[in-house]
Amino acid sequence: MLRTANIIGSGPNGLAAAITLAQRGVAVTVYERNAQLGGACATAEVTLPGFHHDLGSSAYPLGVASPFFRSLPLAAHGLRWIEPPAPVAHPLDDGTAITLEHTLEATIAQLGAHDAAAWHSLLASSVLDWPLLVDDVTQPLLRFPTHPLAMARFGPAALMPAQLLATTLFRDERARALFAGIAAHSVLPLSHIASSATGLVLAAAGHTTGWPIAASGAQSITNALAAYLHSLGGRILLNAEIHQLADLPPADVTLFDTSVPALMRIASNALAPGYLQQLSRFRPGPGIFKLDFALSQPIPWRAPECLRAATVHLGGTLAEISHSEHDAFRGRLNDNPFVLLVQPSLFDASRAPQGKHTAWAYCHVPTGFTVDRTHVIERQIARFAPGFQDCILARRASNANTLADWNPNLIGGDISGGAMTLPQLLFRPTARGYRTSNPRIYLCSSSTPPGGGVHGMCGHLAALAAYRDLAQP
Repeated sequence: MLRTANIIGSGPNGLAAAITLAQRGVAVTVYERNAQLGGACATAEVTLPGFHHDLGSSAYPLGVASPFFRSLPLAAHGLRWIEPPAPVAHPLDDGTAITLEHTLEATIAQLGAHDAAAWHSLLASSVLDWPLLVDDVTQPLLRFPTHPLAMARFGPAALMPAQLLATTLFRDERARALFAGIAAHSVLPLSHIASSATGLVLAAAGHTTGWPIAASGAQSITNALAAYLHSLGGRILLNAEIHQLADLPPADVTLFDTSVPALMRIASNALAPGYLQQLSRFRPGPGIFKLDFALSQPIPWRAPECLRAATVHLGGTLAEISHSEHDAFRGRLNDNPFVLLVQPSLFDASRAPQGKHTAWAYCHVPTGFTVDRTHVIERQIARFAPGFQDCILARRASNANTLADWNPNLIGGDISGGAMTLPQLLFRPTARGYRTSNPRIYLCSSSTPPGGGVHGMCGHLAALAAYRDLAQP
């Protein structure tokens, strides 16, 4: 029977793996190279004193919906979700904005008759099936679905390229742009097969469980997971970088909440050459260039609807967004990029001094690119919020190298744990999934199914696989 486990990395997936094993009586130790827990799920003052910035993500549609997170007593350990009035806002050049609302009815009320009917037809079954659907989409794709009818209703549209789906279904730019911005979270060209899947999942989430932020910042998610792990007897060691397996004490199993290259580097002598060759073919996705802002006031959006959402998509039209995402994926910079912006302090006063605000924004860039995108991102924000630059008290810029130096899992600035193409979702990172060529070593990061996002399911499912395997006679 499994008795001890080492976990490398304290991101949400590492902590989820540790909790899953500790719940089953395993003595777990988590090793974190940094002085702060959480990997990219962390919060810190990085611009001015009193301004608390989420170092990675800030909005959590799959966090609040995660079957694993929902099974844990995280509220008892300090986690509180804050749901903005609207999940997403998408401003347009005419000075208005289209918003993803919490209900289908409120969303389609902003559209013309044809597009309202099309949006309802596209999403109604996913909204109705959401509790079943989220259970399946947070599992590996190469399995028979637990809820086959729900997945059968979801699948045909999900497999379509997002650009084709939007132009086929919708007549007007408002609906096309809204769907394109949500689908761009796939970090894929919108011409790719299955690029619609992310858009459909996140839109359905908005209409059901929402796109909340975490009160006091992303760090509160990490802190709640860590507190619950401690209550189960698990240990966490900070400033404990692992360079090779010999740095770890003996254990029945070791789980890596790391990038694929880190797994290859640390465990190279314990993995079969053929398996290492397979891992070497796993490819990162585009990187990001991120700006954290300390602001003197709320962002002065031309469209007041943007003040109702923590998450704002800045890309204008479907064509613009498609062009931007295609360029990043194909290794080209775009001077009119799709920008994803989050303004959490509008809904959580703890993020900034009284009357002041925080925001962050990023655009996708080719993997590993370090060209400064500050000007193009701020210009894109000012396109929809004239006078934005006058509100900036301080900023911090992070390019691909800056991000990877802070968190080595962000290879080339990739925040998804590897490109989210259909082949790499099916075989993530290889056909073995969480398992490696060594029966005592597992991968549990976002480089495994179901992929990127703060939901803990990669770690949870990897830990279940490890526990089942080692419990076999």
